[in-house]
Formats: sequence, C-alpha cells, structure tokens
Amino acid sequence: MLNLKHALPRALSRMWVSGPSVTREGLVLGVYEKQPDNDRIRLTEAAAVFDSSISGKLSEMLTISGPPLKKGKSRIFYGLHQDFPSVVVVGLGKSGTGVCGKENWDNCKESIRAAVSAGCRQLQDLEVAHVEVDPCGDGQSAAEGAVLGLFEYDEFKTKKKARVTTLPYGSVDSAAWQKGVLYGDGQNLARRLMEAPANHITPTAFANTIEQKLSPFAHKVAVHKRPQSWIESEQMGAFLSVSKGSEEPPVFLELHYKGSLDSAQPPLVLVGKGITFDSGGISLKPSSGMDAMRADMGGAATVCSALVTAAALKLPINIIGLAPLCENMPSGKANKPGDVVRAKNGKTIQVDNTDAEGRLILADALCYAHSFKPRAIINAATLTGAMDVALGSAAAGVFTNSDWLWERLQKASIVTGDRVWRMPLFQHYTKQITESALADLNNVGKYSGACTAAAFLREFVTADHWAHLDIAGVMTNKDEIPYLRKGMSGRPTRTLVEFIAGLASEP
Repeated sequence: MLNLKHALPRALSRMWVSGPSVTREGLVLGVYEKQPDNDRIRLTEAAAVFDSSISGKLSEMLTISGPPLKKGKSRIFYGLHQDFPSVVVVGLGKSGTGVCGKENWDNCKESIRAAVSAGCRQLQDLEVAHVEVDPCGDGQSAAEGAVLGLFEYDEFKTKKKARVTTLPYGSVDSAAWQKGVLYGDGQNLARRLMEAPANHITPTAFANTIEQKLSPFAHKVAVHKRPQSWIESEQMGAFLSVSKGSEEPPVFLELHYKGSLDSAQPPLVLVGKGITFDSGGISLKPSSGMDAMRADMGGAATVCSALVTAAALKLPINIIGLAPLCENMPSGKANKPGDVVRAKNGKTIQVDNTDAEGRLILADALCYAHSFKPRAIINAATLTGAMDVALGSAAAGVFTNSDWLWERLQKASIVTGDRVWRMPLFQHYTKQITESALADLNNVGKYSGACTAAAFLREFVTADHWAHLDIAGVMTNKDEIPYLRKGMSGRPTRTLVEFIAGLASEP
C-alpha cells in the first residue's frame, strides 16, 4: 500500500516560497490506457493518491486537455500542487501486460522504462533540478528509465544539459528502486566509456577509470593492469601483433571480484574486446563514420561495467574480468595482410585482413581465461559489421556451445528488455577459417562474417560453457530504444548484470 503520509501535500510541513532562488521540483506520474468497457481514467496507485490529495484536479485536467494519453506519450500540467510546480503524466499503455513471447521481453517493464524516461526528459528540458518519480508498480524499471533516460554525454561541451536528481514518489520498495539505479548507472558507465574520444580513453586511461570505479569495493576486488612486458611473458602473440601498430602501449586489464563466501567457488570469467580506437590498421577503414570506432572497446566497457555493478550490488559470486586493451593503427610496425602470428595456445594465424583484429586479441584473452578453471566464460565484442546486418539493433547475437548458458542469458534479457538472439555455431563455418595457405587458421572467412568470426574464437575455447556475444549491432542507438538518447548505447550491460545476479542466486 502507498504511504499516504508521504504522498499527501507536504505544504503542512513547509512554507510555500516562490522566487528564483528556490529549487524547482517536478513530479512524473503514470496513467494506463482506458479499458474498452470503462471510460474512466485509470491512474497508477501513486497517481491516484496524488489526484485525491488535490480533489481530483489531475483527472479533470487529463479529461479536458486532450485525447487519452497513448503509451510513451506525456502531458505536462502546471500549478496543480504547490510542492510540484510541474507535473508530467506519462502513458503506460495497457495495464497487466507481462512477458511477450513474440517480442522476447516484458511489455510492462519496457513501457515503464520508456514512459518514465519521457517524463524525466521533459522536466529536464525545463531545467527542473529535482524530480520525484511514480514507481508505476515496478520501482526497478522506473529507476532504470529515469537514470538511462536522463544520461547525455556532454563532457566536452560548454553548454550542458541540466543535472537532475530523481527520487521515488510516495511509498516504494526502496531496494528495488536502488537496484534499478545501480543497473542504470552500470549501463551509463559503459556509455560514458564508449562515447569518450579516443585521445581521452586510451588503454591506460580506460584501465585507470575502471580501477577508480572499483575503489569503493577494494576489500573484495583486485585490479591488475598488466603491462606489455607481462603480455610478452604470457606469449600473447596475437594480441601483441595488433598493439604494435600504435604508439599507445597496450594494457591487459585483469579484475578479480570475490563476492562469494566460498573462495574456492569457480569464477565466472567475462572477457571484453578492448580496441580503444580501430582505424582498421593497414586494411584501413573508410573515413566516413570512422570516429565511431572510438567505441570499438564496447565489449570491454560492458563487461567491466557489469563487474563494477555486480560489486555495487554485493552479489555473492566470484567474477574475473579480462580486457585486452590497445589501439589498431597503421604504421611501419603494424600487421600487414598475409602476416602470420602465433597465439598463446600455439596456433598460428594468417592475418589476411588487419581490420579483423578483435578476434586476434580475444584469442589470447580466451586462452588465458581457461587458466582460472572457470564455471563459464562469456566474451563480448563489437566484432563484425555482419552482425549489424543480420540483427540490426534489435538484439545482440549469441554464439554458444552451451544450452545451459544460453537459457540463462535469454532469461536475463527478457527481464532487462536488452535482448539476445542465438546464432549458429556450425562446423560448416569452421572450415572457412581453418583453410589457410600459410597457417593453422585464417582470421577471415569468405562469407557469413559474424558466424566465421565466432567459429574462429571457438578454436581457442575448450570450456564446456562458453558464449560469444557479438554486440556490433547494438553498439549505437538512433531512436530504436526510446529510453536511450542518440549515441553509444552501453548495451548489453544490464543483461550481463541480470545474468550474473541469476547465476549468483543458484546453488
């Protein structure tokens, strides 16, 4: 039940003061679609309490101000309540909807995220500094919508978006709200890393940023920033072959989170591709759109952000995060098409395309991951343009040798709305990358680029439970996800976190 004491007017406990020095406050409330057999406005529980506190004025204004609010649309009212000069009502669509088998997500949760985001942004545009948010029956989803929707990367702009603080309105499950805030913050960390210019997020700067984010959890986290000398000692020849083309030194970032009381619990190992800028190397990319390749470390950004979030949530699980970090640049030292390099497991690779570099650095990282005797290995990478062609931004592609792992990843993605889709890992594709004129493997196939890239990675995996997430298609957001602004998406951070939380709850 809502706590009426908090939801009723707060004017009794403070005087109403107007003027430019007073902090402006706003309120976001939800309304459902009308039922076919009932013409009454259907407010959420929190909105109904607010409406009652102002003698039904909100319902009256909704009735006379226009047609019923559709899902994701909003309407703003002024002067309804002295504590909230601006009140935004957002459309939640039909009530009682749940998981949609066709869409592979929870319609209710997605509607809340989108609606709350729209309301918060409208108040942000009015430079309202403090916003209280109707939990709409799901505090976590409402918090995610608020945190994700308000994010905008403006670090280097003189004119910045108004900073808005959000709180739940009325009585709410505070744990659910805080969980949603942490999920949203985790994805926003990945977005911030991916958006940052490559001259500001170098391999060293990336590693330092993650170390700083993990510092509050130092009692449970160990951070190792492995230098080039260590990489050489580990015989990671494939990784080094990519990094040598750049003046920026490579870093192999290794994170250990010990959340389980059982220190002997086999860890979940997360591996992320960390190309902080990808020019393509000697196989140079076209100049148009190359600036977006500052986000080619999206795999590293999402897995490291997921580990940071897991630590903030104090999840009882052991996790190891691995991120090979470097640039892929053309120079006199860079890989040349036709070069042969040797990976950590001894396999030789003919590099026919230097722009297929992500799989080279992942190959060595995957070999190293096995040394921890992991419970499972998940790697994430903005690996292939072919993945974007196949699925677009609808879902991340998952290639896995484990039904057990796939079921848990899919279950997590339904909850978060950040979907995954299983792709084939047939032997059919392996033949393309094992037919090499000069080496054991070729780093490119002739067709089905996303599938042959996954087949290549499988050559460096012996674990029973491994999944490769190709996140190239979900790297950016234009307008597909309504609660994310245009730019780098930070996907699928929340799905990884939800997966980890689910795994942590299993015996």
